[in-house]
Amino acid sequence: MQTLEIKIEAFGAIERLLPKGLTFEFAEDRVVADVLTHIVALYPEATKAMEKCACAIGEDIVTRQSPLNCSCTLVLLSPVAGG
Repeated sequence: MQTLEIKIEAFGAIERLLPKGLTFEFAEDRVVADVLTHIVALYPEATKAMEKCACAIGEDIVTRQSPLNCSCTLVLLSPVAGG
């Protein structure tokens, strides 16, 4: 079974809660939610921020049920308040 390398980039409040340069290896057939669950297990202080963050791969916002088919960078975006 092939493994996928998922790099994490975080912006906003989440960036302050996670160490820089996070990279994880996962088995195939995972979804974005699996990665977020793994991060929360390692960094419980980021739980609230993870629940509200938006996720993107490349230029595209993705849902938590989006499949991870190849190695990529998952971008975590904190919600923005105001207007």
